[in-house]
Parts: sequence; C-alpha cells; structure tokens
Amino acid sequence: MSMSDPISDMLTRVRNASTAKLPLASMPSSKMRTALAETLREAGYIEGYAVEDIGSNKKNLTITLKYKGKGSVPVIEGIKRISKPSCRVYVGCDEIPHVLGGLGIAVLSTSEGLMSDRAARKRKVGGELLCYVW
Repeated sequence: MSMSDPISDMLTRVRNASTAKLPLASMPSSKMRTALAETLREAGYIEGYAVEDIGSNKKNLTITLKYKGKGSVPVIEGIKRISKPSCRVYVGCDEIPHVLGGLGIAVLSTSEGLMSDRAARKRKVGGELLCYVW
C-alpha cells in the first residue's frame, strides 16, 4: 500500500510513542525519514536511531525516544507538520520562523539537505518548511 505523506506518518508515530511513554518508535525506513531522525538527534530531541535490514529491499527505522528525569516526561512536547502534499510551504533564509521564541526547532528541506532552522540561518539558505518540534 502506498502512503501519500510518509513524513506525516513518521511524525505521528513519534508523537504517539512519546505520548504513550514508549521507549521506541518503529517505522519503514527511507532516506528522508533517516535524515529527519538525524536532524532530531542533532537537536537533542531523540537519543538515537537505527536502520535495520528486514528482508528483500526492506529496511526498518527504529527511533529511541528521550525522556527527562526518571522517564516520566518526554523531551518532545509537540510536533506539528507544516508543509503538506496538498499545500507546500517554502520560506527564504530571512523568513525562517522562530518556534516558541527559540525554544523549539523548525526542520527545513533545503538544497543542502534537511537541517534545523538554526543551521539554515547560519548557512543562509531557505527551503521547504517541513515541521515544528518543541
């Protein structure tokens, strides 16, 4: 079965696992999902991720979620998808929004790959605004 929005599916799986206080979130892997997981890891919202080969040309992405304190409060308080297949949202380097006054991050798909809003401002590149994470 084909999926119309795999990024939204990934964000929903991470949001649901975080709300249910599960240690892992598992999903089919792709280059875009792996790059998004790397961006979240660099920003400190997840502990890590692993890509496992599960058979003929199929890979599985497993994300290890991060919790504050004794594991009761998730680090990811919220995730919001911005650019959707039905309505793409593009921003220039001067128009990149600050999420919650700088407490969260915006993930952008740029010509230099996926990166956080801080990295995009530093490199002075714009792109498609994928999601907000706080």
